[in-house]
Amino acid sequence: MTTHLSEPTLRVKTRPNDANKAGDIFGGWLMSQIDIAGAIAAAKRAKGPVVTVAVKELKFLKPLFIYDIASFYTRIIGVGKTSLFIDVDVYAERYNGGVNETSNIKVSEARLIYVAVSKPGEKRLVPNE
Repeated sequence: MTTHLSEPTLRVKTRPNDANKAGDIFGGWLMSQIDIAGAIAAAKRAKGPVVTVAVKELKFLKPLFIYDIASFYTRIIGVGKTSLFIDVDVYAERYNGGVNETSNIKVSEARLIYVAVSKPGEKRLVPNE
């Protein structure tokens, strides 16, 4: 089962505080935002709280820079009894010198697994759609 969302699940403008010493965005910051976007999609499908249990894959494809607008697109790629498998693709909206001149560049992709919970440490079934 694959569910595509046409709108990004999350959009965040990067700031100087998010950068590393090299001047691009710190990978840990990006990973945190990926986890948040994945959890939003998983919780919506699970109709309640979820927790992250695994990051199966995370690729940093291109740098994300200060003042880029990062858009996080999620896809539900599988649903188990208590778990949800989510893909997250990250695109950077980047200004190319001109005021109205922008480009969208894929900067990262990830696959995460979430588990639906009723309270901390207690799994629950993911409801049918």
